[in-house]
Amino acid sequence: MDVVELHRRASEEFVRQVAVVRPEQWGDRTPCADWDVRTLVNHVVGEERWTVPLMAGRTIEDVGDSLDGDVLGDDPATAAADAARAAQDSIAGPVMAEGTVHLSYGEEDATEYVLQLVADHLIHGWDLAVAIGSEPRLDPEVVDAISTWFKDREGLYRDGGAIGSRVETAGGAEEQLLGAFGRDPAWKP
Repeated sequence: MDVVELHRRASEEFVRQVAVVRPEQWGDRTPCADWDVRTLVNHVVGEERWTVPLMAGRTIEDVGDSLDGDVLGDDPATAAADAARAAQDSIAGPVMAEGTVHLSYGEEDATEYVLQLVADHLIHGWDLAVAIGSEPRLDPEVVDAISTWFKDREGLYRDGGAIGSRVETAGGAEEQLLGAFGRDPAWKP
């Protein structure tokens, strides 16, 4: 499956989860110890908002602080849906052209960047679902693709502080991937 389709599936599932967050749940805790539901959603929607200018060839310096802070406003579900659509529309061209994007650590292949986004949507989609008591729906094909991709990157993510310690689990592919990302598949709020 190509990365554009992986991104579409993962981001649409994240948007679906955001749409079922009840008003009283925005302050609830998540598997991300320092983040409540709103902070987690703001993080992912912020990444989607960054995708559009980065895929258009802009640098972090070009964008500056224009995407800092709250990107959800008064209607987080609409903000998430709009950001996902815009990001989806922005990635196909640069991926097909084998382009690059400018990230905080330097220039990166557009396909690699999109895989990073897919992983973030997939894992944080699970985080959000379990935090709000919704049924997590991790697409098995997306799980397989990200599991394969992440094998060579897990140490980098962990060493960089982006994920916690691996959680050993005897579960299937989904649980193994969650554990690799430092998630306990049995986490409950």
